[in-house]
Formats: sequence, structure tokens, C-alpha cells
Amino acid sequence: MLDGYSQVKQQPHHQTAARTVAGPEDVVSDAQTMIENRPPSVATLFLERVEATPDAEAYRYPVPPAQEGPDDWKSLSWQQAATRVFAIAAGLIELGVEAEQRVALASSTRVEWILADLGILCAGAATTTVYPSTNADEAAFILADSESRILIAEDAEQLAKAREKRAELPHLAHVVVLDAEGAEAAEGDPEGWVLSLADLEKRGAARLEREPELIRERVAAITADQLATVIYTSGTTGRPKGVRLPHDNWSYMAKAIAATGLVGPDDVQYLWLPLAHVFGKVLTSGQIEVGHVTAVDGRVDKIIENLPVVQPTYMAAVPRIFEKVYNGVAAKARAGGGAKYKIFQWAAGVSREWAKTTQDNFRRTGKATAPAGLSAKHAVADKLVYAKIREAFGGRLRACISGSAALAPDIGYFFAGAGVHILEGYGLTETSAASFVNPGEAYRTGTVGKPLPGTEVRIADDGEILLRGPGVMEGYHRLPEKTAEVLEDDGWFHTGDIGELSADGYLKITDRKKDLIKTSGGKYIAPAEVEGQFKAICPFVSNILVHGADRNFCTALIALDEPTLLGWAKEQNLPATTYAEIVARPETQALIEGYVNRLNEGLQRWQTIKRFKLLPRDLDIEHGELTPSLKLKRPVVEREFGHLIDEMYAGTREA
Repeated sequence: MLDGYSQVKQQPHHQTAARTVAGPEDVVSDAQTMIENRPPSVATLFLERVEATPDAEAYRYPVPPAQEGPDDWKSLSWQQAATRVFAIAAGLIELGVEAEQRVALASSTRVEWILADLGILCAGAATTTVYPSTNADEAAFILADSESRILIAEDAEQLAKAREKRAELPHLAHVVVLDAEGAEAAEGDPEGWVLSLADLEKRGAARLEREPELIRERVAAITADQLATVIYTSGTTGRPKGVRLPHDNWSYMAKAIAATGLVGPDDVQYLWLPLAHVFGKVLTSGQIEVGHVTAVDGRVDKIIENLPVVQPTYMAAVPRIFEKVYNGVAAKARAGGGAKYKIFQWAAGVSREWAKTTQDNFRRTGKATAPAGLSAKHAVADKLVYAKIREAFGGRLRACISGSAALAPDIGYFFAGAGVHILEGYGLTETSAASFVNPGEAYRTGTVGKPLPGTEVRIADDGEILLRGPGVMEGYHRLPEKTAEVLEDDGWFHTGDIGELSADGYLKITDRKKDLIKTSGGKYIAPAEVEGQFKAICPFVSNILVHGADRNFCTALIALDEPTLLGWAKEQNLPATTYAEIVARPETQALIEGYVNRLNEGLQRWQTIKRFKLLPRDLDIEHGELTPSLKLKRPVVEREFGHLIDEMYAGTREA
């Protein structure tokens, strides 16, 4: 099997975005010791964390005011969190939950999600994650396929989905509701089928009075290979697959994240990502091991408002968030008049040049230096533009972690030069999320960095990335044939992604293997690469899909960012007022055509976009075109807007 592969084993880095830690030999030794001596579960790590720092702050969470005004943020210490976690765990045991039985969790990101998940794990059970945006049919499939015995539902809306499909869910014995208002038991519900989280905690507290060591005994009985989580992948076609992740996966992730040295006990994390997604979930494991504070609020529309309040030192996000921030900054500058926009464009060019220069110099010399002339320009741009961007992120941000999809390198360089360091990472649900991350000061924009300590990587002859290590899944739930397609007997997992490894072990993702386009002329094109370049050029774009498989030229479907577009239309005094009206205007077509022409100037002939169509609306989760982590579902978009694709090829020889 080694024939035809290049192989790298990770040697942990020794620098971070804010500080230099131990030397390479010490870090390698410490990382190996941490990982090899990891406990069997995150539940064990949680107990150890509570014992080590019981009074330290663990979580912050917002409480909306009774009247209009800013949220009031409250805190939980590790001991206070443990009191609630133990009560939830004991309550689940009181309801009859046994080891490895599934308890589903359908809620947005909030502190109760984390407490409930830890309660499930401490009871020895396994969490089935369900996005709150999942419709009733798919939610019922996940609950039935996982044979979940209890559903912890956020509110009346989530309860209604389970109630509607109750006849299809013979295993579902109870629904526990976080927000009990309007979610009471209804006629036809079995007795005791619906209860509130408060009721569950009361039952658990009473059980703990009788058996004070109950939870510690349950945690002590957990084995590393015991099922901890089932996460269903967002299927672009057909039913989603349940990824089985045992306790050892999360314990490894916690230790490996700590071993990178990227975060420390004094950090403050802002956590808004969907916790039903593996990217959000893995961040909770790392926090428990490191012991820093996490501020939790999943309301995406509150991110801009929350950042100055939370003042995080690090946060994780998906590329769409950085794209929106970049477009917003550009739109604000443009609205300020021609002079301000020219200053912004100049500063954006300086930031990219600065980032590329300092990263190249760091790679060669170990020092992030720049020539005096560039440094002088960068200092001026910092006062005029960059400082305001950093302030918008809360003013204390050391680094952001970006994952789930590729970040356009030019957007990464822009933020890097502005002092917002975006460390791209890489992983899949099947690998417990975190397989690669950029190593602090040594990060390289356009790559996803190096493997986490303990993870191995190979690149196959066809460019596919293969991974092996303690983070790889056990398999797909009740789908042995599907498991065998991607997981080899010796532990190597086929990611389905195409990538390249540098000589010193940095990984660059080229595209999804199945998304590579082969034109009728036999040329291969990575659509994500072209799409990323366009996002860096055009401040109006929200989503773009490049099409060209088995065609003789490439086309694109382009959705625009509505707030930015509306602002531009107002500046132009266009009579149109709605998104659909504005994109139909010839002025808008001409505007975007200019950016497409700029894109084409930097592409190979066979990559160029010959025709494009502006979509009458943006792509979204509700229409099934984006996953909850904002990744594009190509087959869905191509099916939904197939008539526009056909129009672009109409009249050609292939039509």
C-alpha cells in the first residue's frame, strides 16, 4: 500500500500566534506523552477539570433583558457547570438511559447544549446531534436510524417535529424541552412523554441525594471504544449517514488541541458555531482540557454585537463569515465616498503584500520581517483601516480558526495583513473535525497547516488525501458497506478530498474529488479554486458555483450579498428597490461582468468563465442549497437552477 504515496507524520510546532513555548524536542515529547496517556473519555477530563479549577470561570452566556437593551451576560464556574451536568446525567439515568444508548439533542448553540451533551456523556450514553433547522422528515429519520431513546429539544418547534412523527419513533420514550414555554404535554401524548429540563434536573438531583457517587461510577465505567456521539453528515443526495465517534476520539482531540499550544488557560473563546456540527463540537472538548473561558451564543445575527462585549482572544468560524466581514468593510468604505474607497483599496493591497512578504520571510528565516518602505506603508494603513477592523473583532483577538470549507487566499492575506490572523484547519465529521491546523506564527495562508500530533497523512496517486489516527471514526451507523468504501482495514480513511503536501508537511486542499470538473476538452478544473478567487475580487458576491463538467467551456451561477447590493443600488440612484429587481438591471449585470473579466485575466484559458447568470435570490439553508455550516450543495443548486445553466449553453454546438 505504501507504493504511490507520499507520507508525513506530524512533528508538533513550537510557536503560537502570541508566544513561543518549549523547544521542539520538549514539545514533541510532551505531546506524545499527553496523547499516549489520555483518559478513555472527555467525561473523565471534565471531572478532572472540575477538580483542578472548580471556581474558575467556565462558560459565559447571554440572558436577554426583560425590556429592550443589550443582553446581560452571566457566568458559570466549572463547579456550577458540574452541578448541572451531574443533575442532567442522573436525570437521564433515572429515565432508564443505559450505556451507549442514544440521546438526541436538537437545539441551537447555547450553554444548555453543552451542559446537556456533557450530561449525556457522563451518563455513559451517546449524543445524536440534530440541527434545529432540520425538517420533520429528516429529523424523524435521524431519530429512528439512531434509535434515540430520548430527545432533548430546544423549544416547542422542535417538540412539534417529534410529536408529528411519533408513530414512526417507537424507541423515543421522552422529550426533554429546554425552553418549556408553549411546550407542554398535549392530548394524545403518552404520560410523562414531555418534561422540561428543569424537571429532568430535579429528578437527577433527587437521585444524587440517594446515590451521591452515581455519576463518578458511571464515568469510571466508560471505555475508550464506547460510543459517544453519532453525527449525521449533511447529504447532498439521499439520506445522511450517521458517523459513529467513540469516546476515545474526543479524548484524543482534547489532548491534541492542547498539545498544539495554540490556546492556553487565559484565553477567551467566542463560540457561535452550530454544535450539531463536528467543528463546533470539537471546540468544547479542547476547552475542557485547556480550561479557558468559552462565551456561548449561536445567534449569527448577534456576532457583530457580541464581539466587542465578549472581547475574545480566539474564535472559530467558517469562510462565509470572513467573506461577509470583508464585503461589509468594502461596502462601508465605498459608501464613504470615492476618497475613502480609494484609501481602502490601497490599504487592502498593502495588507496582502505585507502578509505575503512576512510569511515568506518567516518561512525562510524564522522572522516575519518586511522592507522598510512596505513597513512604513503598513503603519499608515494600520492607523487608517486595520485598527478599526481589529476593534470590530473585540480588540483582543490573537487568531481565528477557519474550517469547514476553503478560505479564498486573498481574503486570508487581507485579514493577515490587518492583524486578524486566520489559521485555516481541516478535518471531516469522519475524523472528529480537527485533523490539520496552521501552526501559530508559522501559519501559511492558502494551506490548512500540519497534522495534529498523532495524526498521519498520505497523498494517493490520484491526489486523494488519506488520514489515519485516533480521531478517525469507528464507521457509519448500521452501514458496513459504506464504511468499507472509505475505511481500510489498517485504519487509513479516504477523505474524498484532493490535496498537495509541501516538503515540510503543510497541506493544501485543491478540491473535493467528486467536485473536480473535467471539460469536454479533457481539462480538469477545481471549481472551488476559481470560486475562491472570484470572492476575493468581487465585494458583491455571496455565493458562486462554477459549472463546466463535460462542457466545452465554464459558466457560473452568482448570488450577490443583499445588504451590499442594496447599498450600491442606492448610491447609483437605481429605481429598483428589491434584490430581485436590482439583479435584473443591466447596470448590475455590467457591474458583475467587470469583476468576471478581472477574474478571467488571472485564469488559464480553459478555466475562464465565458458566461454567467445572476441568481434571483441568495442561496440559503432553508432551500437546502447550503449545509448548516454554510457549505455549498452543488447538486442541489445545479438542480434548482438547471434552467439557467441550460440557457448559458443554449445556442452552442453542445446544446
